[in-house]
Amino acid sequence: MLVMFQIGTVVNPRALAVGLVLLLAAVTWLILSLSTRLFKDRREGNRKDRIDAAPRVENTAAFMTASMQGVIQKLREQERELERLHRIEKERAEHTAKLSEEVTRNMPAGFLMVNAPGIISGANPAAEQALGIRGLNYRRYSEALGEGSELTRLVADCLAGGTIFRREQVSHITPNGEERRLGVTISPVRRGHEKINGAICLLSDLTELAALQQQVELKKHLAALGELSAGIAHEFKNALATISGYAQMIRAESADAEILDHAERILEQTRSITHVVTEFLKYARPLEILDEVVELQGTVERVVAEIGAAAPNVAVSCDGEFGRVAGDESLLRQAILNLARNASEACAETKGGRVNVRGEIVRGAEAAFQRISVSDNGSGIAAGALPNLFHPFFTTKPQGTGLGLAVVQKIIVQHGGQVEARNQPAGGAAFIVTLPEWRSGNAEAVESKAAPAKAQQSKAMESRNDLIQI
Repeated sequence: MLVMFQIGTVVNPRALAVGLVLLLAAVTWLILSLSTRLFKDRREGNRKDRIDAAPRVENTAAFMTASMQGVIQKLREQERELERLHRIEKERAEHTAKLSEEVTRNMPAGFLMVNAPGIISGANPAAEQALGIRGLNYRRYSEALGEGSELTRLVADCLAGGTIFRREQVSHITPNGEERRLGVTISPVRRGHEKINGAICLLSDLTELAALQQQVELKKHLAALGELSAGIAHEFKNALATISGYAQMIRAESADAEILDHAERILEQTRSITHVVTEFLKYARPLEILDEVVELQGTVERVVAEIGAAAPNVAVSCDGEFGRVAGDESLLRQAILNLARNASEACAETKGGRVNVRGEIVRGAEAAFQRISVSDNGSGIAAGALPNLFHPFFTTKPQGTGLGLAVVQKIIVQHGGQVEARNQPAGGAAFIVTLPEWRSGNAEAVESKAAPAKAQQSKAMESRNDLIQI
């Protein structure tokens, strides 16, 4: 084309048209080539991407390894989450178990858990204290509580038939022979509607409450008895005095030996009846108690010396700790003396008879008590007589009046204490007297009451010295 433009000024139209067509064809070809290359490059790129995304035959092991690593990673994350949840639940369960254990250990009521085979699987300190038994866990309940005890029978009924016992009261004998009154609630343990898996037993020691109730009832009976006896005593004594007077007149005026013998028997019986009526009145009427500080050590030593002299074939001893109590020394001495005399008579026929008076001070959180135990190695107390020992006119002696122990109980109760009797496991009987210990804070009150009390002492001594001898 340059050649054509360089040939003079003459232009060939045909040549110009051919040149333009060739130029247009070249440009078109160039455009098509560029477009084709661009499209091809794009298609190659897409196919490469598809090939890279799809697993190749030679990369299958690597793909499987990568997939397994992903699955393992997810499993590890899930395992860590499960461990976290398990740790939370374990801590929650341990906290709940610890809280339950603390509540059970510190609850004031006794708790016993008995499983279906009859083994005690759980017990708190309050249950051991109420039952007087240490180490209750993993023992058979019948062996620990006693084969024939009322509590064993209730637990057995609950395990066998699912019977629920609410607020029952039973008597329980501790291993050392002490009788206690227990309040009991027993219910079966079930899981849904399944069979009985065990029994729960809640215990409360009602011994002190029962003793207080007995004291209240005794005081009521004494008050009613005093009113009744005051009304009949005068007429009774008048009748006895009349009978005795006529018997004395017969004895004085008659010379017949048989009549004299009959008169003497009448007089003997009237004296005996008069003695019983007099002692009954002493038991029924209120006692005049001096309020003073009593040193029990000296009182007990005098009692032991007196009983030892009266029963030389019986070894009488005293030991332990004796403190001070508030009350009337003469009446307390008489009560201890009656119990010691009873004990010496109970073992008088036993070879190597022994009587022991033992003292113990029991200190609680708020108060302290003096406990005096009078025990012997005799034959013990019959089971049928034990509940009635302190009832008026109940006696096991041929010549007894049945008022000795009743008077002892009256003296101790009016001093704010209590007295109980029990048989000892090794043999013999024991009478336990419990009195409130004297506290120093009561000194002023005792001194203020001592002056007017001394003015009445001579009058009170007359009635105290005449108390019935057991």
